[in-house]
Amino acid sequence: MTTILFIILGIIAVIAGWIAMTYNGFITLKNRTEEAWADIDVQLKRRYDLIPNLVNTVKGYMTHEASTFEKITEARSNAMNAQGVEAKAQSENMLSGALKSLFAVAESYPDLKANQNFLELQKELSDTENKIQSARRFYNGNVRDLNTKIESFPSNVIANMFKFVKREFFELEEGSEEKEPVEVKF
Repeated sequence: MTTILFIILGIIAVIAGWIAMTYNGFITLKNRTEEAWADIDVQLKRRYDLIPNLVNTVKGYMTHEASTFEKITEARSNAMNAQGVEAKAQSENMLSGALKSLFAVAESYPDLKANQNFLELQKELSDTENKIQSARRFYNGNVRDLNTKIESFPSNVIANMFKFVKREFFELEEGSEEKEPVEVKF
């Protein structure tokens, strides 16, 4: 009788250990995903801080391009206020498109292209765009791992018990030409 009791207790201990390890694995993946989102947020804030400087530098040269500046300002404001992964991705797509139009218009102003401040801002913005792409890949990798564990058997049982939910990927729109980073070279 005691042997059966020890076997049952052993099975219960193994199951409890497995539940604890699986739960801790979910917590680790959830925290990594949140950390990765924070990395994206830092880079996006850096981008938002660079845009007014860029616009102010360009305004002195482009006196007839008010609609371009309005689009950038509106897109920046929308991006800064967007909540949630999907809304943030859509607003970032719009902001990237507005920046592309600014740089396309800047092609017509040779004095602007020679301005040292403008060139430095271009370099900073290009660097920030690359960091955003890197942070996005890191975030999406963590989301993939978390979502896979949530969907996989038997860990999905624990995910349902403790109400772990799948996360959204931070992606650009399908078929969008904004999949390319903002081109800042002249």
